[in-house]
Amino acid sequence: QVQLVESGGGLVQAGGSLRLSCAASGRTFSSYNMGWFRQAPGKEREFVATIGWSGGFTDYADSVKGRFTVSRDNAKNTVYLQMNSLKPEETAVYFCAGGPRYSGFYYPEDYDYWGRGTQVTVSS
Repeated sequence: QVQLVESGGGLVQAGGSLRLSCAASGRTFSSYNMGWFRQAPGKEREFVATIGWSGGFTDYADSVKGRFTVSRDNAKNTVYLQMNSLKPEETAVYFCAGGPRYSGFYYPEDYDYWGRGTQVTVSS
């Protein structure tokens, strides 16, 4: 089992920045691909960013490319999401997720473990 706990959410003005963290405990964190998803009220959970188990692969949703950066520190069992130039429409609960290295990266079903999420609210 892997337990994931997100932190770093909050209220920020449009154009501002936040850095989300996801701390993992349990089985070997460094063997898992990690992803960030978000879900706004009344909408489906959507892919935001992903990072491979070694950190050598990253990818982003088109809507966040150039503004968000995903990284991981396997020594600290933590994955991060730096979010810059935030927009009001990005208000959502942000979730981190962990999946096996042989799985995919972009869909919720690619991931076995989920945190409870952290609220990000971007005011206009």
